[in-house]
Formats: sequence, C-alpha cells, structure tokens
Amino acid sequence: MRVTAFFKHGLALLLVCVLLSSCGFHLKKASYLPIEMRTLQLTGDDTRAQLFELLSSDLQQAKVTLVSKAKDDTAITKLHLYRDTLERQTLSLFKNGQVAQYQLAYGVSYRLTRPNQEPVEQRFELYRNYQDDPDNAIAKAKELELLLNELRQLASERIVRELSQL
Repeated sequence: MRVTAFFKHGLALLLVCVLLSSCGFHLKKASYLPIEMRTLQLTGDDTRAQLFELLSSDLQQAKVTLVSKAKDDTAITKLHLYRDTLERQTLSLFKNGQVAQYQLAYGVSYRLTRPNQEPVEQRFELYRNYQDDPDNAIAKAKELELLLNELRQLASERIVRELSQL
C-alpha cells in the first residue's frame, strides 16, 4: 500500500518536472540581453552613485561589454542613468506628534538609445515602509541605510531585466 502511494507521488513529481522543463520554464535570476545590447555605453548623471556602480556590475555579470566613448557614436547602444530620487511620506504618528512610520519611494529613470531606433525612456518606483524610533536613532539610521542599499540592488536588477525584454 505504501509502495503504491510512494510510486504514484514519485510518478506525479516526475511528470510535473518533465512538463515544466518541456514548456521552457526557468527561474528568472539571470537575464540574457539581446545581441545588439551585448556591447553598450553606460553613462549617467552621477557616475559615482551606488546605483550606477551596481548597474555596471550587474551588466557585466549579464555578459555585457561596457565601453567608454566610441569612435562611431551612432553605431552603439547607449544607456543613460538619470539621478535617482528618494521621497518620504508620513504614514503614521506617535501620540506626541513625532513620525512613527514613513513610506519610502525610490525612483529610478533611464534612457536607452539604440542605433536606428527611437530612444526608450523608462521610469519606475520601488516602495518600502520604514518605522522610525527616536529612542534608537543610530540603529534606525543604519536600518535606513541597509534598506536603501536593498532598494538600489533591486532597481539595478530590474533595469537589467527590463533591458532583456526590450
């Protein structure tokens, strides 16, 4: 009885695995860029910003060759990263009127210029809630810094993913 149930469950699991692999399903961690985007020029409003450095690293991991100024500027794909923005909106207050919780909106915009095509401008925002505690200001400042680093990493990964779909 147990052997039959084990056999049925094993067969069902094997069938699911075969169906998933045959339909082309794969996890979306690595993004593969089209051939015309395998070599691109990355520029930005602030080339020393953390997001710019993360994006540069993520593009190189996606097997993209980054070039500086090209001799023939019209024959290469260009990605320009605009300055990122961070906005805070108050969500709740303590009884004494101090802010208890914020909503952080991290905005990113970029422009992709490909040869013989119209430029593509993209903008997106990532949202996170952040609880503030005036009694633990140093710990909360460190938590905010970690949260911003996470938002930058997510934004960089999203840009690479969006580029793979253009």
